[in-house]
Amino acid sequence: MRRRRLLPLVLAAVTGAALFTAPSVTAAPPVTATASEPSPDDIYRPVRGPSAPADYRYQQKAVPGEGIPRRAHEEAAAQAARIPAIGGRWRNVGPTDIGGRIVSLALDPLRADTLYAAAASGGLWRSTDAGATFHSVWPDAMTQAMGAVAVAPDGTLYAGTGEPNPGGGSITYEGTGLYRSTDGGAHWTRIGLRDSGAISAITVDPADPRRLYVAAAGSLYNGGGDRGVYRSEDGGATWERILEGENAFTGATEIVVDGDRLYAVLWDHRRRPDARTYGGVGSGIFRSTDDGATWQRLGGGLPPRGEDVGRMGLAVSGDRLYAIVNRTSGSFEGFYSSTDAGETWTKAPPDKALADSQSSFGWWFGKVWTDPADADHVHVAGVALLTTKDAGRTWSADSTSMHVDHHAMVWDPRRPGRVYLGNDGGVYRSDANGDGGWVKSRHQPYTQLYSAAITPQDTSRVSGGAQDNGSIRSWGGDGWNEYLGGDGEENLINPTDKNNVFACYQYGNCFRSTDGGDTLTYFANATTYKRRNWFTPVVFDPRNPRILYYGAEVLNRSTDGGVTWTPISPDLTGGPGTDPNYPNYGTITSIAPASDGRTIYVGTDDGRVWSTRDGGTTWTKLAENRPWVTRVVVDDKNPAHLWTTHSGYRSGSPLPHVYASTDGGRTWRDLSGNLPPAPVNDLVAARAGILYIATDQGVFTSLTGKGHWLRLGRGMPQVPVDDIEYDPTHNRLVAATFGRGFYELTTL
Repeated sequence: MRRRRLLPLVLAAVTGAALFTAPSVTAAPPVTATASEPSPDDIYRPVRGPSAPADYRYQQKAVPGEGIPRRAHEEAAAQAARIPAIGGRWRNVGPTDIGGRIVSLALDPLRADTLYAAAASGGLWRSTDAGATFHSVWPDAMTQAMGAVAVAPDGTLYAGTGEPNPGGGSITYEGTGLYRSTDGGAHWTRIGLRDSGAISAITVDPADPRRLYVAAAGSLYNGGGDRGVYRSEDGGATWERILEGENAFTGATEIVVDGDRLYAVLWDHRRRPDARTYGGVGSGIFRSTDDGATWQRLGGGLPPRGEDVGRMGLAVSGDRLYAIVNRTSGSFEGFYSSTDAGETWTKAPPDKALADSQSSFGWWFGKVWTDPADADHVHVAGVALLTTKDAGRTWSADSTSMHVDHHAMVWDPRRPGRVYLGNDGGVYRSDANGDGGWVKSRHQPYTQLYSAAITPQDTSRVSGGAQDNGSIRSWGGDGWNEYLGGDGEENLINPTDKNNVFACYQYGNCFRSTDGGDTLTYFANATTYKRRNWFTPVVFDPRNPRILYYGAEVLNRSTDGGVTWTPISPDLTGGPGTDPNYPNYGTITSIAPASDGRTIYVGTDDGRVWSTRDGGTTWTKLAENRPWVTRVVVDDKNPAHLWTTHSGYRSGSPLPHVYASTDGGRTWRDLSGNLPPAPVNDLVAARAGILYIATDQGVFTSLTGKGHWLRLGRGMPQVPVDDIEYDPTHNRLVAATFGRGFYELTTL
């Protein structure tokens, strides 16, 4: 990541919009390079390593040098809610059988087989049939970012908002506090901790349903606020912080009530544009024997206080305690057990399966669970689910019978042996104590999507890339199904041949197919690249879908349907930057070929916009020092008319998110207008000058294309929309949401 601040643009007001002239620079001639073919492991397996999960999404949402301001998402949502809506009603079109990331689970103590599941960016869901199907119990108009759910002995339901598990750089949305429902989720009341950022755990005293304990992780991006351990004696009417962290970035991730003892886990974690620090001197396990009046940091064999102490997970079973510890870097440090309520600890023997389960990002998990009927039987969250039946001496790993990346588990006291598990693939149930026999929920419509692809040939065909659930499609199986693994990224369907499809997983590992995705041929090895974005753009030429473009740091073109490729540009970025944490920075993020067959526009992650008017022989820089370019769009009839959209949350001065040019990029007009101050992720230029845009706060339209925006449609939850695809033949728009699946709307 380049460590520089965004340079201000010199703007002049012109009829209510901003106009400026971009510098014209002719690039050097195209360069030729040969890309080595990745190994089979690179091709067929998801990328794992120091930057996994992706750095892409955080870098996109944060303005260089500025970070993400406190309450940025909440304030943008409030402004979006004030914009009038126009158009029909959005309809969810799936998937219902894929699932998505679950961060917390809770059983209803008054109703058998009733389970609540908190989806990371998809709201709160209830199942009344032992996890077979789920239905929303969370208002669509409220934030969908969830952190924790709990049910009191009297049936009162509590939900904590804000996702507490920060990715390597992937965006996790902050919440708006803690909420209570006394009618099973039909109505909700906010009861405090508005500035908690993310709530990681809620514990209700089993002896007193009005006594609540909350672990507030705090904002990942800003210090202070409501973080630490809180207690309420009156059902959430008032709160007292009973454990404060050592510094402004120390938050709480666990709070356990065990009789007259309290246990808490604290964790230092902070995300900046140029670094992440997921550990520190404030991280540790704490115990109180006087209901939180005083606390003791536990040692006795645990790693001592220090900068390298990362995220910990804790489970308590009477005097038996278990803890998993990771280093600040995310690598595994050790598994510990105590038989004397935490006074002394023993480190388990080294175990490769346990260490491998944490990969290099143990801060993504940080959970340990014990069998209520057998204290020697323990599960640990990781990429694989780890299990020991002898208190940590030996381990087995399960990464085949269910989805990977685990975050939540709960035993059902009514059904001996029944366990529910939440992971990046949704909710699973085992009736074998969690030792296999996992059955996936068959209806869980909260998939996190990065992209959508449609075809006018068949309106039932929709595909797209899903977070940790690969490239998914609506055809080729009994329901939705995954046809390429990894994190699903770019998907395409040839508009003239619905069986000619393309799909990618992270860092531009892309495939083509002529049978609808049943068989796939890897083609990215034929492209030229030094760096490729987490979401590498691949697009069809509007005149001929046999011509495709693939963006790395250089632009590649294929004229034979993706079989062979030729570089047609030099490096169009400012280079890779100097920070080794972000080796794939400095890449093309959007490509827009025009209908004249000669003009192509390109946008980059470091805020540059380029054009060529001779098919790639020479290139002209049209703009620079803008935020991350999320999309470049060219008018299908006029190659000189184009738009660019941009990402980034900012506090203080307004940040332009939409630009337009009618002269090929020589001058630009800011069309952000009355949009909420949130990233714009996509733009569609429809007929009669109508514009549609996808933002972190939903979909908006400008009927005149002049920058006055209205909310498009009704019935879509308050969820980020990463991609929109337009089908003018059938007057429809399909939106890929990050947490609630695909939505479809008949356009204006």
